[in-house]
Amino acid sequence: MINTVSRKRAAKASPYAVLPPLVGWAFFPLGFFARLPLAMLTIGSMTLLIDSTGSYAAGGLAAAMVGVGSAVGGPTIGYLTDRLGQRRVLIPVAVLQSILITALLWFGGAGPLAPLGTIVLLAILAGATGPQVGPLARVRWMALTRKRENGGKELSAALSYESMVDELGFVLGPAAVGLFASLLAPWLPLAIAAVLTVVLVPLFALHPTEKAVVPAVKSAVKIKLTRYQATGISFAVTGMIGMGTFFGSSAAGTLAFAGELGNANIGGLLYAAVGLTSSIAALSVAFWPSGWPQSSRWLAAAIFMVPAALALQLPGTLLPMIIALLLVGLPVGPILVTIFTLGGEIAPPARLSTVMTLLSSGIVVGTAIGNSLAGLLADSHGYSGAYAVAAGAAGLLLVSGIAMAVLRLRARRKMLEGHGPRV
Repeated sequence: MINTVSRKRAAKASPYAVLPPLVGWAFFPLGFFARLPLAMLTIGSMTLLIDSTGSYAAGGLAAAMVGVGSAVGGPTIGYLTDRLGQRRVLIPVAVLQSILITALLWFGGAGPLAPLGTIVLLAILAGATGPQVGPLARVRWMALTRKRENGGKELSAALSYESMVDELGFVLGPAAVGLFASLLAPWLPLAIAAVLTVVLVPLFALHPTEKAVVPAVKSAVKIKLTRYQATGISFAVTGMIGMGTFFGSSAAGTLAFAGELGNANIGGLLYAAVGLTSSIAALSVAFWPSGWPQSSRWLAAAIFMVPAALALQLPGTLLPMIIALLLVGLPVGPILVTIFTLGGEIAPPARLSTVMTLLSSGIVVGTAIGNSLAGLLADSHGYSGAYAVAAGAAGLLLVSGIAMAVLRLRARRKMLEGHGPRV
């Protein structure tokens, strides 16, 4: 009788209430601050190079190369953690990245300025050795909740929380870079990123939750993706590239809008409006009906996002733009949660870290695309040109969401007929 009452109470309780007992309170600040260096590295390298060379092109190139390195290194680190375990990979990677960030800040302007080719190489290597804390934290949540009675609801809450934390990182990381660079020294943000990496990432690697993820170190079996898995993962990665493109282009558009108002310095503050509503919406996903299919959630949010992104073209003054940015942020968090959830459902268990880091790298690649395209159009057509890229990115999210919904529907029909994968 007591057990029955306890189960009923647990079922009615907020799905977030179970998360701290599951991982311990220390996991939350550790997981948040350990992922900040990645957000600081891109904008920090750009800020340093612009200051030391006086060239926006050099700064943009350094930031883009960090993205390129992360896009290649992220899935590689994910694959290695699948095979060897997070602890055995994260600790040496954290030390290596800290050394590379230190070299980048020294040769990028804190010390004697190196040739641009050397700086580009250091930027690529620093990006490639990013420890991928966010995706690997998601893998831990998946392992911890997989066999629990209310595991589905708990995982939804955990992934919603992780998306909210990512959003905060995207906002606070660049804000911290701007603050430290303008008030103290342009090389300081990278120095802080190096220290955070070498201290916090090993602590994250040694956290007890790491034991929940069992590596395939002793397995000699080759993992071969089915056609359904390969197609589903490709649609999910495409969606994340679209999301990253939206991030990069909408941020560039907001900076351009603030510049046209005569105060470019408020651009970052304005863009925080997107992160605010996105974070709140991401947290709400844990309370959405469990019977609502993930692919339908993606589709519904993307359908809302397209006109909201187009609406960014309309405002010409500050208050309407803030309202438009708050509005367009609403579908962002739910789409992030949904795509990561789908990636976890589709990926083979032995390649979960690889797929999670692949999805995260899709955001990085998309952000570089969005920054570059929107920057070019902002120069020629103002903020409306940059926001046109954001609208196109929302369209890509809708198209990839439709593709995923069709794929899942066909797979479900085949499953019901008895000759298809379980979805």
